[in-house]
This record gives sequence, structure tokens and C-alpha cells, in this order.
Amino acid sequence: MQNLNVHLIQTALHWEDPAQNRAMFDDKLAEITTSPDLVVLPEMFTTGFTMNPEHVAEPMGGETMQWMEQKARMLDAVITGSLVIKDAGKYYNRLIWMLPDGKYQQYDKKHLFTFAGENKHYTPGRDKLIVELNGWRIMPVICYDLRFPAWCRNSHDEQGGFAYDCLLNVANWPGSRSHAWRVLLMARSIENQAYVIGLNRVGEGNGIEYSGDSGVIDPKGENLSNIPPYKETAETTIMPRCQLDSFRDTFRSWADWDLFELKPNE
Repeated sequence: MQNLNVHLIQTALHWEDPAQNRAMFDDKLAEITTSPDLVVLPEMFTTGFTMNPEHVAEPMGGETMQWMEQKARMLDAVITGSLVIKDAGKYYNRLIWMLPDGKYQQYDKKHLFTFAGENKHYTPGRDKLIVELNGWRIMPVICYDLRFPAWCRNSHDEQGGFAYDCLLNVANWPGSRSHAWRVLLMARSIENQAYVIGLNRVGEGNGIEYSGDSGVIDPKGENLSNIPPYKETAETTIMPRCQLDSFRDTFRSWADWDLFELKPNE
């Protein structure tokens, strides 16, 4: 299987201004000189982490999803990030996985951040999403989901297949808890024998400072990218497939994983 080229855009966001954020990302996407397979934008990339969904929510197929389709086609790459969506009268922190042909898949944030009151404004998701890209199986999650290892847990079946090869997290993770962010990214990669992509924003949003600390973590917990904290920057990182397969073959901790299933929330 081929390597995966992942382009991370670590940036500040304009507070509750979808049009201005789309214009800002227009400029950043136009600067890409590599040929990424996947372009990753932050959590709530059109608004910042807002608790005012009624002011900024878009419908499915709205302006931002149309914009994502155009950009995915232009780059011939998948583009992903989460935004505020209103669907059937409810608000969701919803990640959109947009393909160049306009087809898409979606994931609703499972663990809402009660510390900030996210649970009072948004509806939690119930289902995991695992997507395929160039032979890779990728599981997207959103920000606070990273703190829940059972939800992020990988698995291995009798046919020799892993549930996923890469865990992808898009975030608005405050700088005051950046140590936890970095440690949890490493922990999820090591315990699941998978790559982990963590894309966090920088700058100030509604009085909160964000550190970024974005990276691509290999299955041994090492950061492959060179993105500095607290800086607007973008980088394409290569995820070598052979290193993942070789490590899984030689260090078979997956063979001793505990077996269990999550019960759905009622």
C-alpha cells in the first residue's frame, strides 16, 4: 500500500464569521505546492468553538459544504474538518469528510465538552466513522473525544485486519491544557498501534488562547511533523505505510488486546 501525504493547516480563526474564514482558507489552500491526499482543517473551522449555534449553523449542503466540494475537486484531495450544522432541528458539531467527486461522509462529535456547556447546545453523535483512503482506514474524532480511550480504541479481527490505521482528531484545544493534548495524541498512537493526526488551531477565540501543537504521530509515539506551537503554519507530512506494517508485524501487542464492546448510550 502507498504512503499517505497529509496536509495540516494550523491557523487562527475569525470568531463566528464563516465567510471570512472560508476566504482565509481560500488563501491558505492556494499556497499548497505539494500533492496531498488529505487536507485537514480544525474543529469548527468556520466559526471557532462557539456556543451560539443558532447564529452560525448551516444546513447540510450549505455554503461551506459546497465550498469544501469545490476545494476538494481543485486539489484532487480529500478535505476534512468540522463545522456547526443544523439538521432536523438539532445542532451538531459535525465533521465532513469531503471527496473530490463531491461524495462525503460525516461524523458527529460523540463526547461533548460539558465544561464549556457544549452539551447544552449540541446533540452528541452515536456512531463511529471509519473511512478508506488509498488503502488506509482512517477514524475521525473531534477534540474532547481524544480523552476517551474506549471510544478511540482500535481492534484486530481474525482475518488479520485492523479497524483503522490512523486516528484523526480535529480540535479547538486550549493552550492551558496543551500538555494533555500532546500526551494523549502519543498515548492513542502507542496503545492502538496506529498513526494519529492531531490538528489544532492557534490564536485567540472568545477570550481563550490556543496553542496548536499539531502533529502527525507514528505508532511508536514519535512526532513526524515539524509544526511549531503558537504559530500559523501549514505542512505536508508523509505517513510511511511500510513503517506501520513492519511495526505491527514485529511488535505484536495487538495480539494481547483486551476484548470488549461499548454499550450504546440510551
